[in-house]
Amino acid sequence: MKAALILTCAAVLQAQTHLEVTSPQGTKFYSLPDEKGTVAAAEKALAADPKSPGLLLKLAQAQIAVWQDREAVATLTRALAVSPKDAALYTERGHRELPLREFAKARADLTRAVELDPKRDDAYYHLGLSHYFLGDFAKAADAFRHAVEFAPNNDERINSTNWVYAASRRAGQTAEAAKAAAAIPPEMKNTAEHTVFYLNLVRFFQGAMPEAQALPPEPPAGNTDTEAELRFDTVAYGIGNWHLYNHDAAKAQEYFRRVAKGHVWVTWGFIGSEVELARMKK
Repeated sequence: MKAALILTCAAVLQAQTHLEVTSPQGTKFYSLPDEKGTVAAAEKALAADPKSPGLLLKLAQAQIAVWQDREAVATLTRALAVSPKDAALYTERGHRELPLREFAKARADLTRAVELDPKRDDAYYHLGLSHYFLGDFAKAADAFRHAVEFAPNNDERINSTNWVYAASRRAGQTAEAAKAAAAIPPEMKNTAEHTVFYLNLVRFFQGAMPEAQALPPEPPAGNTDTEAELRFDTVAYGIGNWHLYNHDAAKAQEYFRRVAKGHVWVTWGFIGSEVELARMKK
């Protein structure tokens, strides 16, 4: 009886998930079950005022929390119909189009966001990612440099500097990459927990931290710890990318394959690894 109940509950949770995107390799990626009912609660609140940009944004945020990125994009589109000059809404929609692998759409939205708010650091950051995943590394580096310029704190400065370095190296801008890395001095520390992994990448780029020390433990097969995979994806992609622009494609591919074995399809490291593996097949 107990086993049957567990199987029934598992089936119900599976039914609550949505197909979000299919990878270039043919893998289908799904949203998470909304176990706490946050999406339903946000939809209920929105029903009282269906054209409220604020309530629409809250619904989108609830959807994002359970990886319903496709649904969040639709919700943000509704919000933009009401508030068509809102840079925050364009930024959020562009951000969520990236995990859907809709890079050109993301680039258009994020370009519009920085037109509306030329000092919006998160819009530049995600614009840089859209250029990067499309293979336009020089434009990516430029966008990430703006993200560094307008960063409100050291954590955001560190995160963006990692990408300035990577994009600059991919663009053949070796001197610019070195200059960006040098702007993160030894005494600079992170305050946000996740930033330490981008900081370790920057230290690796500077030659101040060995590869083995920078790389977090690789999650085992069947891992369900999203945070453990996020940490590994972030650093493993950055190190693999470093090997790629240092002319060791085989080592780079090894890292990208290790990342792509995971299940957290919304991370930049996962998306980047997937993109690189597809490029390598051409």
